[in-house]
This record gives sequence, structure tokens and C-alpha cells, in this order.
Amino acid sequence: MNAQTKVALVTGAGSGIGRAVCHVLLNDGYSVILAGRRLEPLQETVELAGLDPALTLCVPTDVGKPDQVKNLFTQAEQAFGRLDLLFNNAGSFTPGIPMEELSYEQWQNTVDVNLTGPFLCAQQAIRIMKAQTPRGGRIINNGSISAHAPRPFSAPYTSTKHAMTGLTKSISLDCRNDNIACGQIDIGNAATPMTKAMPKGVPQANGERAAEPVMDVEHVAQAVLQMASLPLDTNVQFMTIMATKMPYVGRG
Repeated sequence: MNAQTKVALVTGAGSGIGRAVCHVLLNDGYSVILAGRRLEPLQETVELAGLDPALTLCVPTDVGKPDQVKNLFTQAEQAFGRLDLLFNNAGSFTPGIPMEELSYEQWQNTVDVNLTGPFLCAQQAIRIMKAQTPRGGRIINNGSISAHAPRPFSAPYTSTKHAMTGLTKSISLDCRNDNIACGQIDIGNAATPMTKAMPKGVPQANGERAAEPVMDVEHVAQAVLQMASLPLDTNVQFMTIMATKMPYVGRG
């Protein structure tokens, strides 16, 4: 690896926001470790980038499992020697049903992926970033508009995204003396497979269903790149990027 090449690790890299972020990072000259539950979508992300596969490493990983996360970061360090950026992006939803109808397993799976996963990945990233030369790096957490205001019937997802904000602040506080910057990007209605129902109509706080506008996921990827491109003495603590006309301001 060229000594000047920056190294990024992206979770949830097999589709949607994660895939788009991988592509902009690769095009900006990063080497990228791609993590996700299944190998095939990760490989597809690499193929669609159309760049040298040697710049990438695909590691199937369930981010809620400590042993798998440790393996992910061990492989990343062995392959590229350092880590400059972690994008904690993997996420999971539950069905849009009343809270009392959700199973414990549905709740726990969402917590494992959306909160425990970013914590475990941040732990491993911090260990590498503190030990490497030059020291430091950046962690960007994928929050959500749901880190500020919930959608109907979204208690597990909303709870984990509110908690992500606390995790982001704690990492920023605990790691600032180690030259590790941590920020959060809160995303509203990026056009991905997860949001394909929005233009057709989704439940609103007043009980009605209404179509919601979406934005090109490329704009989200460019925003992540902008956060990542800053020097480590500068940090975007929180960024909100959203479809301009989505019902967020005044939601409810």
C-alpha cells in the first residue's frame, strides 16, 4: 500500500448508502474495507465501482457479534496496516407495527445491529487509531432523522438512533486527546432500497398515509466524503442532510 493512501472501513457496504459511500471513497483514492452480512453484495459493490479490486477487502461480518467484529478489524489491519476512517453505517429496521406486538427478538436484533455494532466497531477502530503512526483517525456514525423525531411504530429503530447520538458524543469526548474525531450524519429520505415505499405513501404522525420526497443517495455519499476530508483538527460534529420537502421540520 502507498504510504499516502488513506484507509476506510464501511459497514453495511453491500447496498444503499454504504455502497454509495464506498464508491466515492474509492474514487477519492481511499483503500476500502467493506463489511456486511453477505459476501456477494460486497463483491457487487466492488465490481460496480470499476476500480482496482486490490484497493478493497470484503469481509462478511455481523456487526452485532464481538468475535466477528474483532476478525473484521484484524483482517483490515493486516491487509492495509492502518485505519483512517470508520463509517458506522449498518442498520436494521423492525416491521411498522404497534410496539406491543414486537417480539423480544425483533427488538434485540435492532439493538445489536444499530447500537451494539457501532460500539464494537468503534472500540476496535479506536485501538488501531491510537496505536498507529501517524496517530488518530475519524469515526462517522450514521444517525438518522429518527435521532431527532420518530416515525410511527418505530420504537426500536428510534431508540437506537437516539442512543447513537450519545455514543457519538462520548467518542468525541473520550478520544479527542488521541487525535480521533467523531461526527454523526443524520440522513432523511435518501433514495435506497429501504426507502422505495416513500414516494408511494408511508404512515404519518396524524394517522394518514402520504407520499414523501426522496433525494439521490449520491448527495449523502458526497456529504460523508466532505466530513472525512477535513483535517483531524476540524470536525463536523453533526450534519443533517435530507430531502428538502420531507416532513421533518414540524413533524407531528
